[in-house]
Amino acid sequence: MATPYDSSLGKDTRYPDHYDPALLFPIARAAGRAELGIGEALPFAGVDIWNAYELSWLDLRGKPVVALGEFRVPAHSPNLIESKSFKLYLNGYNRERFADVEQVRARLARDLAVATGSAVDVALAPLSGVAAIARLEGETLDTLAIDIDAHGPPDSALLRSGGEVVEESLVSDLLKSNCPVTGQPDWASVQLRYAGPRIDRAGLLRYLVSFRDHAGFHEQCVERIFCDVLRQCAPTRLEVYARYTRRGGLDINPWRGTAGADVGNPRLARQ
Repeated sequence: MATPYDSSLGKDTRYPDHYDPALLFPIARAAGRAELGIGEALPFAGVDIWNAYELSWLDLRGKPVVALGEFRVPAHSPNLIESKSFKLYLNGYNRERFADVEQVRARLARDLAVATGSAVDVALAPLSGVAAIARLEGETLDTLAIDIDAHGPPDSALLRSGGEVVEESLVSDLLKSNCPVTGQPDWASVQLRYAGPRIDRAGLLRYLVSFRDHAGFHEQCVERIFCDVLRQCAPTRLEVYARYTRRGGLDINPWRGTAGADVGNPRLARQ
């Protein structure tokens, strides 16, 4: 089975000048989930929202068209897509001619369904549709005046809850992890919405900071956070949403929750 080390990550790569769906490099989710004790029955609903800011093709007269792409990959798909391979694949559209936007959208949806093993929702929008800068809704953890002496590895023992039952949304801009292949830093803002015994905020912030040197793909980090909080804090409802800084014209934004939801796609300051 192919591993991330077999992909184009961390290697000199010639950018393609033609469309080639074989450039998409799928990575099975099962291995990362096995480390968390997750089998075929997922303990969450979820979606990975990708935004593409460098998407272009030609119309039938050869005139370039540019658009913003939004791709929603369901968490139940067998595979995720390695991000550099996705960028290379999208770059291959630069010299391809299409009759209209719908033809492009359908081609993208078809190829991504093959690579992920599941239907992928694809939306294309003109640049005039760019949303204003937003913030994740919730109370920030980042102003807590606490000492943090350890910055890894992720330590679920830092999480605890108890006492009053609440319903709240907590946000931090301090989540950082590293690409497991290249070691490059991945920066994110994260939102935790839950109902249940009040979660200790200092412990939660220390836990999020403990990812600072952790090597993991975006999707795997969010699933680890979800599983650790669910196990340690016993909320009756839980959602974890991370908005990652874009790299190479792409950002990846995983959401995991105890039940399905209509997940928004807000563009944050670092995106």
